[in-house]
Amino acid sequence: RGQFEDIFPKQVNRDNLVICTSGVGGNKDFSTFIADSIVDLNALEAGAQCFPLYYYEKIDKDAPTLFDNQENTEYIRHDGITDYILNTAKDKYIDGRIEKEDIFYYVYGLLHSPDYRREFSSDLKKMLPKLPLVDKLEDFWAFSKAGRELAELHINYEEVAPYEGAKVSGTQHNNYIVQKMKFPKKDQKDKIIYNAQITVENIPEKAYEYVVNGKSAIEWILDRYQVKTDKDSGIVNDPNDWSKEVGNPRYILDLLLSVINLSVKTVDIVNSLPKLEFSEKES
Repeated sequence: RGQFEDIFPKQVNRDNLVICTSGVGGNKDFSTFIADSIVDLNALEAGAQCFPLYYYEKIDKDAPTLFDNQENTEYIRHDGITDYILNTAKDKYIDGRIEKEDIFYYVYGLLHSPDYRREFSSDLKKMLPKLPLVDKLEDFWAFSKAGRELAELHINYEEVAPYEGAKVSGTQHNNYIVQKMKFPKKDQKDKIIYNAQITVENIPEKAYEYVVNGKSAIEWILDRYQVKTDKDSGIVNDPNDWSKEVGNPRYILDLLLSVINLSVKTVDIVNSLPKLEFSEKES
């Protein structure tokens, strides 16, 4: 769905999620992320394609029916996961415990599988993802559990605990203002120079394995949280303003440390996914 009015309608108190994937025709490797609010469709190459847990249908108040809900709302909520795929999964696995939300998280887990991305690497650049059901019930639940854990990490990235292995120096100066974070050398990524006083060291190499849209999550933080001046308008984009707005001078440093930990945890979850076994390529 290209529009978000029926996914995150303003008038509805809603909890909703969307799984977003790379668009068709991109050159970069496949990427995916999950969000709980409206996203920039340019966040992924070739325009993100987003698939909701729920979508909302606006009620025509001028044409009431016998099936109108009794709640004081202008919308009816529908499931993004169809009854067909739910019944297909229950029949395949002979497991009545499976719910639509389990399938939604299964999809997010599956989309992170290195085996899946290799198997469908060519297809993923030409068309929307094919989403087979794995053969084994235990693998289905493993992917669903992993997808749920990944979603929790990726949605609540600001609340992820700082990476405990990192060595942070220079905070005694209480100067958390950033101009542009950088590596000491292009190929030395175990250390980040935060500013003239603060450095972050002991960043594990595997943290850079979590890549979104062609760049590691850590490097996205370095890229986005720097002072930039728009060439055309002359407007200065200063990320330090947000630190002031939220009342936390350490916000950018804390976010960096959280994203390092998020990246490590993501890689650990991805590496623990079951090896894929498909009887055939089919959605």
